[in-house]
Amino acid sequence: ATPERPAFSIAGQTQTFQEFDRTANRLARNLLERGVQQGDRIAISMQNRAAYLQSAFAVWKIGATPCPVSHRLSETEFLSIIAMLKPRLVVGESWLPVSHDLLFDVDNPPGLLLDGSPLPALAISPGKIAHSGGSTGQPKLIVDPMASVYGPDKEGCRRGPRLTLLNPGPLYHSAPFNTTAMALAQGTHIVCLEKFEAIEWLKTVERYKVDYAYIVPTMMARIAKLPPATIAKYDLSSIKTLLHMAAPCAPDIKRWWIDCVGPEQLWEVYGGTERIGATFISGSEWLKHPGSVGKASAGQEIIITDDTGRRVAQGEIGEIHFRKKTGAGTSYTYIGADTRIKGDIDSFGDMGWLDQDGYLYIADRRTDMILIGGVNIYPAEIEAVIESQPDVLACAVIGLPDPDMGNCLHAIVELKPGTRTPDAAHFLQQAEKTLSGLKRPRSVEFTYDRLRDDSGKLRRTALRAKRIG
Repeated sequence: ATPERPAFSIAGQTQTFQEFDRTANRLARNLLERGVQQGDRIAISMQNRAAYLQSAFAVWKIGATPCPVSHRLSETEFLSIIAMLKPRLVVGESWLPVSHDLLFDVDNPPGLLLDGSPLPALAISPGKIAHSGGSTGQPKLIVDPMASVYGPDKEGCRRGPRLTLLNPGPLYHSAPFNTTAMALAQGTHIVCLEKFEAIEWLKTVERYKVDYAYIVPTMMARIAKLPPATIAKYDLSSIKTLLHMAAPCAPDIKRWWIDCVGPEQLWEVYGGTERIGATFISGSEWLKHPGSVGKASAGQEIIITDDTGRRVAQGEIGEIHFRKKTGAGTSYTYIGADTRIKGDIDSFGDMGWLDQDGYLYIADRRTDMILIGGVNIYPAEIEAVIESQPDVLACAVIGLPDPDMGNCLHAIVELKPGTRTPDAAHFLQQAEKTLSGLKRPRSVEFTYDRLRDDSGKLRRTALRAKRIG
């Protein structure tokens, strides 16, 4: 419908829809020549670039299933995922640790002059397979049974057709991949950063007049903590929707963004790759229910239970479950893991509570909960307090063994580059002004290394294992 309209921009280079589609058609014919058949699984692993989504659409065009795999995994982790996935090919870059027979090198594909005309329409179910588990140390595959056919079931929050969408996240991660691929199918111009940098994000919004932006709280904090004079140089008035997800957002950062883009422009979604359930909340609603991630989407019910499966009282923390009209376990299957399905309800494994109006609040993931002297402590609350300090970019709170209390809290704090390392005792005293009793970290370490990846995820298991040997 719009062959000359911009389809995908990265590193200052733009492809039109016609150029993008013809490249994907040639890639599809390359894959067919390499023996790919309808129903095969194809791993895609590379840095952010046009070839990423072109490869995904090429795989869909021949009726195969794309499987994004992070190129940032260690060799052991990468090969473990590939062994579980058993793909026909790995589409990526030449340095990937796979055999020549398995690799399809996007930088040196054969048949560059292959026909770029349309292929016969095919559809595949499952439409994609994602991987997860880095934060828990147990990798798993998440199989999406939804067919590779675009329709209303793939529309996102406030994501209408023919927008200009900015993606700052890695395309191997589920939310950036889904958001960009489905928006592209709506005729939207995808503007993609090679790697997130706060000032580059601001420049890109202004340059392309971005009206829809996906972002995660780590990025939100890095932008908000830039000098005000730096932020003031850029025009963000084109933004009609700023959608954030993937991790808790500190209240002060949330308020900063509400002031920046407006309460009806800022939206948050809570959910997951499995589509077990979802909540949405606008900035206006959040100001009335601070800290909430919203109410259950249409056709869903939120149920909070204790360890015995008993429904807890309003305001009491328990495991968050969803009951959907479509039934439990209909939107995904796992390879390498068991579900948390109990009868007709399912869970991501997160802990939280409901207020009197049915708004959901997240305490933390069950796997991140720390038991101290028989009391459940939720790191996310403590991290939000520490991250509110001016020179702090990120924080990870973990439990270290303690002979008396079972665990003691240890804070790992990422500082802004160029700032001085604080005195540990004084830093902890500042945190104690807001945190009470068992929520106070007993020790702290400072780092200038990144704690959260560009998807906003922490690898707590690895952080803890490194410190206890």
